[in-house]
Amino acid sequence: MSLQSMTGFARSATESEGTSIAWEVKSVNGKSAEVRLRLPQGFDRLETAVRQTVQKRFARGNFQAMLTVGRAAARQAQPVVNEAFLKDLAGLAKRLQEQFGTEPATADGLLSLRGVLDIPEAVETEEERATLDVAILSALEAALTGLEQARRGEGTALGALLSGHIDTIEALTLKAEADPSREPVAIRERIAEQVRLLTDASANLDAVRLHQEAAFLATKADIREEIDRLKTHVASARALLESGGAVGRKLDFLAQEFNRESNTLCSKSNAAAVTAIGLELKAVVDQFREQVQNLE
Repeated sequence: MSLQSMTGFARSATESEGTSIAWEVKSVNGKSAEVRLRLPQGFDRLETAVRQTVQKRFARGNFQAMLTVGRAAARQAQPVVNEAFLKDLAGLAKRLQEQFGTEPATADGLLSLRGVLDIPEAVETEEERATLDVAILSALEAALTGLEQARRGEGTALGALLSGHIDTIEALTLKAEADPSREPVAIRERIAEQVRLLTDASANLDAVRLHQEAAFLATKADIREEIDRLKTHVASARALLESGGAVGRKLDFLAQEFNRESNTLCSKSNAAAVTAIGLELKAVVDQFREQVQNLE
């Protein structure tokens, strides 16, 4: 399965027995599949079916779907004018003009008054309604297919970007592992120098206890475990990217683990070079996690 971004846009349009149907759908980042709809008046009956259709196709994202339905002229009911009422209103307007000098009434003004013009709803049989509903949901499927393609296209680009970040994380991990400051000889020399400075400063220090504490601190400062875990997380992240599908949550968890290990590496480091590597690692991990937020 390919990766999907959570952002995308698509549109589909069709026609059913003289009625035009158009869907516009878009999605942005979201923790789950949430759907917001804009349906024309009288089409609320489709809300549940539309939500279920979207949620079957996608695991995560905030979706907005707008339906536009255009009735053919032949399908629209003819307006009905209450001519008697209109005549009375026109006569009243004329008398007001003659007596009080008001502006003369206009046709559109009179027709806009309540009770003058009525546009009855077109009578639609159950069979016609069912046929239209099928066409609307079919057009929705086409729009969602386009949205899926858009999300996959961006997901492919995101996958390449995330893969690059993982390569950098691995390179920095190996760089920290190979840093000369981690060589046993360098560690011994550094600790020996620190012990010597302390014993020179005070003759009352217990040399045996001092060496024990130095050995404990050296063990505590070892970053072997952090390096091993970083390598494991790199392998897991690559496997998830290769598997595809809705892996955004899992990669976000790995991003948190990357961040935890890089923080620990910095705190345990006893060499400036390793600290610099840890800080650079944290910057790359932040970039990785930011991009992961866009994945389904």
